Amino acid sequence: MLRVAVPNKGSLAEPAADMLRESGYRQRSDPRELVLLDAANDTEFFFLRPRDIATYVGSGELDVGITGRDLLLDSGAPAEEILPLGFAESTFRFAAKPGSASAVADFAGKRVATSYGGLLAKYFADRGVDAEVVRLDGAVETAVRLGVADVIADVVSTGTTLRQAGLEIVGEPILESEAVLVRRSGAADSPAVGQLVRRMQGVIIAKRYVLMDYDIRAEGVEEAVRLTPGIESPTVSPLHDKGWVAVRAMVPRTETNKIMDELWEIGARGILVTDIHACRL
Repeated sequence: MLRVAVPNKGSLAEPAADMLRESGYRQRSDPRELVLLDAANDTEFFFLRPRDIATYVGSGELDVGITGRDLLLDSGAPAEEILPLGFAESTFRFAAKPGSASAVADFAGKRVATSYGGLLAKYFADRGVDAEVVRLDGAVETAVRLGVADVIADVVSTGTTLRQAGLEIVGEPILESEAVLVRRSGAADSPAVGQLVRRMQGVIIAKRYVLMDYDIRAEGVEEAVRLTPGIESPTVSPLHDKGWVAVRAMVPRTETNKIMDELWEIGARGILVTDIHACRL
């Protein structure tokens, strides 16, 4: 039986459950439920704190889990990322009082507050920066104002909260994070894990692409195919009216309207766009 760790709460929980549902797995209806058996897929789900998931997976007690890349690296657990999932994206960065620092080297001898102590300690060690890591649990934006630290390192989205705290972003991002599927480092390949990965990849691709159908005269096919090459190659079928063909191809969702405009300009008609709910490529 496949044993999977799923975030119990926080920004990872709902998108993770939605992705698993779209991948064909049963998910809980009661948020108080901590263990769920999906007998149809021979899979058992354990709902855990996101910060603990890498530790459980790394111990070998659970086969795979969904957590954040930042949490995986911060844990120091013997677990590895096997699939980026494309949601809960965030950036981990430094922030300090305006004008107090311009690069990581300026943090030498300073106190840096963060709730990701393991990740940050390794980051400084790899770069030979002798800074003191002040470990805090939760929001760290007020650490500088309260005199606990000189710099903070935290997840940043718009930077509004940092500006409100009188801080500015310093240097390059420490880490670009997102939700990831993890397993124990060096674990042997498993058919059940392989099936889970393929299903989740299918959902990810389905969110990124749409299916586009259109009609075009035969002499315009080559130019049209350059606009819609598909994943491997588009499907081209003759129509009842001689001289016309129907084309079907997957196109990037974000480029849909641009491609439709370009197809129209070269004579394509009957252009239709359909959502893809799941796929295997």
